[in-house]
Amino acid sequence: MKTLLYIGALALWLTSCGSKKSDALVIAEQGSFAVGGVVLTDSLGRKFHGDHAYVFYQKPVEARPLPIVMAHGVGQFSKTWETTPDGRDGFQNIFLRKGYSTYLVDQPRRGDAGRSTDTVTIAPTFDEEEWFNRFRLGVWPDYFEGVQFKQSSAALEQLFRQMTPNVGRKDLDVYAEAYAALFDSIGPAVFMTHSQGGAVGWQTLPKTDNIRAIVAIEPGGNVPFPVGQLPKEGRMETLTKSNTEGVEVQMDVFMKFTRIPIIIYYGDNLPTTDERPEQYEWTRRLHLMRKWAELVNYMGGDVTVVHLPEEGIYGNTHFIMSDLNNADIANHIAHWLHNKKLD
Repeated sequence: MKTLLYIGALALWLTSCGSKKSDALVIAEQGSFAVGGVVLTDSLGRKFHGDHAYVFYQKPVEARPLPIVMAHGVGQFSKTWETTPDGRDGFQNIFLRKGYSTYLVDQPRRGDAGRSTDTVTIAPTFDEEEWFNRFRLGVWPDYFEGVQFKQSSAALEQLFRQMTPNVGRKDLDVYAEAYAALFDSIGPAVFMTHSQGGAVGWQTLPKTDNIRAIVAIEPGGNVPFPVGQLPKEGRMETLTKSNTEGVEVQMDVFMKFTRIPIIIYYGDNLPTTDERPEQYEWTRRLHLMRKWAELVNYMGGDVTVVHLPEEGIYGNTHFIMSDLNNADIANHIAHWLHNKKLD
């Protein structure tokens, strides 16, 4: 259902109070829907719909042609793109203000897409200190010097409370099928992924023709290499032992990654040794993505790997899109989209 939300009166009121009219975020259409999934039937003929994704979308007035689909990472849901833990605009609002329609997704078996066809027992896991380290805020309980995360108990509590469990076993193919169904439904779009969402992104691309570019923020896992060309780093398992960093695919599948522009971002405080494996994991992933980019580009592709400290941008955590400098990162992405004629 389309909802017209022109709020000119509010914009004029803001202007009269000394705010610029452009400060008002004007939404032309918004809504939500489920996409993908399966239908099970029991021996009595009764139905169960599950394993779909949940999507919330917003379209600004005079939206740019290509929307942005935002895919969350492990332990997260669409909240990761919304208001930051310290209360500022997240990428959802930032890119809406830049004129992009946004589609925020809860992947199957997560968040508002919790109607799972799988059976699972959910119990508290006391691992927040481990996530503090793995997300590279610091080494618990101390923050890294200059870290781009607001060092307050309130912000940290918000970060931990935006984590949510899987309602079912991890299954990248189940997730990718739902994302592919979304792209087939809305048409051409940019795919913006984070963390494990990057692994889902690599698996989604071969399933749809409507991904025009990928912006991957600290992707981890499932990196596709042609059969026989998987490097050493790609054969290693993640700490969770849930998947290897790389996978082998047929050459025709690999070549699909040469047909769209891709940019990959990694943040700061990547250790040079494996003294802390949960942090060195990201160092290995940066090395692997550079090897992957080299191969894709050799085969005629267009992949850019950005290690932010090498760009003079310091202190970023695993959550680059919600760090204190997220507006600067968004500008970097928007500039890349412009250069690729995707805006």
